[in-house]
Formats: sequence, C-alpha cells, structure tokens
Amino acid sequence: MAGNSRIKLITGVITAVVFIAVMLFADDAARVFYPMKYRDLVRKYSERYDLDPYLVLAVIKAESSFRHTAVSRKNARGLMQITEGTGKWSAGKMGLEDYTTDMLFDPETNISIGCWYLSWLYEEFGDTDLVLAAYNAGSGNVTKWLNDRELSPTGRTLDRIPFRETEKYLKKVRNSYMIYKKLYENEF
Repeated sequence: MAGNSRIKLITGVITAVVFIAVMLFADDAARVFYPMKYRDLVRKYSERYDLDPYLVLAVIKAESSFRHTAVSRKNARGLMQITEGTGKWSAGKMGLEDYTTDMLFDPETNISIGCWYLSWLYEEFGDTDLVLAAYNAGSGNVTKWLNDRELSPTGRTLDRIPFRETEKYLKKVRNSYMIYKKLYENEF
C-alpha cells in the first residue's frame, strides 16, 4: 500500500510540474509554430502601405508558412504567393524597374508587392474579409459575389463564399491573425 501511495504521489508531482511547465512555456512553444520571420520587412512595408503587420504575418503564414522559395500548383511564388500576372501588374503599378518573375522569390520584393497588393485591395473593398477573399480568389470573383443577392444581400459584405478553398483560407488567416496578435502583442 505504501508503494502505491508513493507512485500516486510521484505521478501527481510529475503531472503538476508538467502542467506548470506548459502554462509557463505555452507562448514559447506556440512561437515555434507561429514565427515572426522577416519582422523588419513586414514592419517596413506594413507601415508604408498602412496595413496591420499581424495581418501580413498571418497571410504569409497561410500562404507559404514563411518559405520564400514556395511555389503553388497555380505557380504563385514566394512568401505571399504572388502569381506571375499579379506580380507583373503590381510591379508596373508600383514603378519597379527591371522586374522579373524570379524576383518574387526575394523576400523583400515579395513582401513589398504583397503588401502593396493588399493595400490596393483595401482601396477596392475596404473590408478585411473581402480583401482576404480577393487575395485568395481574385477581386473579380469577389465583385461578382457581392453582386449576387444570394451571397450578399447588401452588396457590401458576403454572407456566404461559394469557394470552399477561399472560405477555409479566411478562417485560417483570421485564426493566425489572432494568434500573432496574442503572441507578439506590442512588438510592432
């Protein structure tokens, strides 16, 4: 009986120590999965284009998980997964000289174009959910959805998103955004 009590006591102590360790280091563990890579570039271009830097981090996390060499099945490239067409169009609007598609693998170029494009989408739609939907599905699709009374009774917000991928993308970015704000509060 005494051996049984000793095992229960040791198990209880170990459980308590593990619980305390988890509570003390939970944020540190979460930071491994939600890193703040490219902080200076995110800060620089978030400020330049009047964006929430935590939202930019959440977009990068959702798009490439911070892999600057990422390429999607639709040939979107880099950290913010910018397509060839969007990159060329954005670079032209931004006045980037000697732009090439391979520059989308450069973190600074990619974050600069991605932030500019998010800012442009904010000018067009004004609402974060619409901006994120347009970033994922294209502004033409979002405009079409806003004109569909079944999807948008008011024509200003979406009650329903017909693309499952875009709906999941919005949830993923929103969740990452909340986590980034909590983990890195006051770091920008």
